[in-house]
Amino acid sequence: MALRLYNTLTRSKEEIKPLEDNHIRMYTCGPTVYNYAHIGNYRAYTFEDLLRRYLKFKGYRVTQVMNLTDIDDKTIKGCMEKGVSLNEYTAFYKKAFFDDIDRLGLERAEHYPEATKHIAEMVQLVKRLQGKGLAYEINGNYYFPIAKYPGYGKLAHLDLSGLKAGARIATDEYEKESVADFALWKAWDENDGDVFWETELGKGRPGWHLECSAMSMKYLGETFDIHTGGVDNIFPHHANEMAQSEGATGKKFVNYWVHSEHLIVDGRKMSKSLNNYYTLRDILAKGYPATAVRYLLLATHYRQPLNFTFEGLTAARNGLERYNDFYNNLRDYPGANASGEAGSVIERALNGFEMALDDDLNSSAAMGEVFDFIRDINRLKAENKLSSEECNSALGAMEKIDAVLNLIIRNQKSADREVEILIEQRTAAKKKQDFVAADKIRSRLLDMGIMLEDTPAGTKWKRKL
Repeated sequence: MALRLYNTLTRSKEEIKPLEDNHIRMYTCGPTVYNYAHIGNYRAYTFEDLLRRYLKFKGYRVTQVMNLTDIDDKTIKGCMEKGVSLNEYTAFYKKAFFDDIDRLGLERAEHYPEATKHIAEMVQLVKRLQGKGLAYEINGNYYFPIAKYPGYGKLAHLDLSGLKAGARIATDEYEKESVADFALWKAWDENDGDVFWETELGKGRPGWHLECSAMSMKYLGETFDIHTGGVDNIFPHHANEMAQSEGATGKKFVNYWVHSEHLIVDGRKMSKSLNNYYTLRDILAKGYPATAVRYLLLATHYRQPLNFTFEGLTAARNGLERYNDFYNNLRDYPGANASGEAGSVIERALNGFEMALDDDLNSSAAMGEVFDFIRDINRLKAENKLSSEECNSALGAMEKIDAVLNLIIRNQKSADREVEILIEQRTAAKKKQDFVAADKIRSRLLDMGIMLEDTPAGTKWKRKL
């Protein structure tokens, strides 16, 4: 079986064939570290984590680069409003980003290049473009002339027939209708405060689009396999990246462009003015675990718009609980008689899981296969038709699946030990018939989110998600 992904450039699903045997080089557009990332951002980052993990599941070695945009209009404005240096301002949000991705169970990329540490590479890229007649200077600002690059807009399938020659865009971001020459390098002005670099191009700083081209090519080469991001990146950001990179090198920049759809909230665009703008921290403060957010973000295919609701998040938490209960109960299952059915159930689940994800990372179908597997194994357990050997095979299948989904909540040992001690104290109190003390311990455990079940084999516990 081979992985096929929808390539935005060709508007078709294509089999992934890496440039280098068994090695995928992948660039993912990372955060602009001017504020906390919101759940719409994490929709894209979680999809990219799924892709990374599944590529590894398929046996590929992955080299992933995710940039940190720490110099642009937003970060400059933010540091000036706070009255602190650019580095101090962005360092806070860089740490917050890494804290969030760790909570969501995103595997770390191999490289997280910061734009401010790659100015030399950006200057050299502008000079290469200038040498090819693909950069011009006005008052210390350098622009890319899109009319001189015949392939401009092919990623976004733009109609350039109404292009107004000579129109220029100096800001880092602009509306989709604004097709114009874009800034590669910006001359310093008073709005930038003390944020600038003295270079061969003059006193100034890079444009946002230039940053990704320079850093991706430094770490992945002038042509690499996969470039990902949200659909909002297709134009202008990725269109500009492609133009300046291919214009400078004369080579194809990326083989497969893969984009995730928008996340909306309660059927509307996320906006602070609508009071429906959420960061991961906002959601955690409402009592939801980060893994439930991950579950929700994975449950819808990445190319389908995702409507975030708290009802949906509650349903995701319930699904997550079922997933974890199955895994934990399977670990405790002593085994019974072998029926011979488990082998076919396990094989069908693993094959179905892989076939779903091979089809353009169809995560919703893959999770459907997982829950069919859970249902079928639970039936065998209920009928005493699952041996200890078959149970271990089912556990192994879950471990393979979870290497991709990463939804098993693995509790910290120190926290587990605290729970175990309290349960031991409660058991001792019950033996002494000190039921008041036993009930107090049970209440304390409930306050900690621990639910108890007294069974003939002893007291079992689990965390309420």
